[in-house]
Amino acid sequence: MTEKWLSIVGIGEDGLQGLSAIALSLIEQAKVIVGGDRHLAMLPSDDQREKIVWASPINSSVEEIIKRRGESICVLASGDPMCYGIGVTLGRRIPISEITIIPAPSTFSLTCARVGWSLTEVETLSLNARPSSLLQSYIYPGAKLLILSQGKDTPAIVAEILTNRGYGGSKMTVLERMGGAHERIVAGIAASWSETEIAALNAIAVDCIADAGVIPLPRLPGLPDNAYNHDGQLTKREVRAITLAALAPTPGQLLWDVGAGCGSISIEWMRTHPRCRAVAIEQNSSRLLYIADNAATLGTPNLQIIEGKAPDALKDLPTPDAIFIGGGVTATGLFDVCWEALRPGGRLVANVVTVEGEQTLFQWHQRVGGDLTRIAIQRAEPIGKFLGWRGMAGVTQWVVVKSN
Repeated sequence: MTEKWLSIVGIGEDGLQGLSAIALSLIEQAKVIVGGDRHLAMLPSDDQREKIVWASPINSSVEEIIKRRGESICVLASGDPMCYGIGVTLGRRIPISEITIIPAPSTFSLTCARVGWSLTEVETLSLNARPSSLLQSYIYPGAKLLILSQGKDTPAIVAEILTNRGYGGSKMTVLERMGGAHERIVAGIAASWSETEIAALNAIAVDCIADAGVIPLPRLPGLPDNAYNHDGQLTKREVRAITLAALAPTPGQLLWDVGAGCGSISIEWMRTHPRCRAVAIEQNSSRLLYIADNAATLGTPNLQIIEGKAPDALKDLPTPDAIFIGGGVTATGLFDVCWEALRPGGRLVANVVTVEGEQTLFQWHQRVGGDLTRIAIQRAEPIGKFLGWRGMAGVTQWVVVKSN
């Protein structure tokens, strides 16, 4: 059994003096110290041990650590290394049996201690090296958000997003350099936020308050059709909700959205949980722009968008847990490629509105089984001075689970 050779020590704003005896011992015993300039500067000036400064991109430094497996190495990190930290990155490559991790209080824990919130009742996210549009899917009335900042400009960006979304009355608290001698707290309202002298090391607490008349967007499937920019190629709200229920998203799973249109299925799949992943495949160039715009607006900027025609565009994509086919079901070989790619236990859902599409689904159903459902939706619309029922195009849906 390999001994523990790598230690990761979380350090607060109070530096080495705030560390426990165990943490200090791990640092003192290491032959190699890894960290950023700020953390390495905390070591004594006469420390002659080998130092590795994080490179950009950080992957090269991670590879350097892995190459030196077995040497006594200590990584200096900020706060809790397992909270959006380097501990997570290294833990994906190195067995935990070879690592000792000593965390300091996380930024989230310190923030809750300052503002008096329960950590179990808040939404947490990081905008450090991540698109700011991630924030969009976390906003709802009464939400309490804890946000790790990219830098001094992040609070202003957050205030602008909240205001544009109709949450300008939200209360914002920016907490700088928590736990150190230079700690500072700045509070204000999103719509009138004007503070520019912000330390680069900061976190943001937001109490989301909706403006009068704002209709919140739920995380559940079935967003209003007008939440999307589209050219008519949109799975309508009611059918979308039924389709997502059939796809049954689970955190961490990957969806292929084949013939994605404006991206509504893959976007709402990802909105159900921050760890849901999706790939949207679409051949129409203008619709690709719709997908990208909708993904950013609705808080799923990490949606992977592939330009191309299925089934050729599906080659070399990661193995899906679920597949939705919303367009092109009659394409030669599409089902065979999708069925072969789908993991055992995965789900395949296809929607069609044409007779030819129904014939294809019936053939697929004959081969592997599953359930065929006819979805008919009517909406009340004005007919002169009265209301009448207007039927939407009927949708035939096929749902099948691949046997293990």
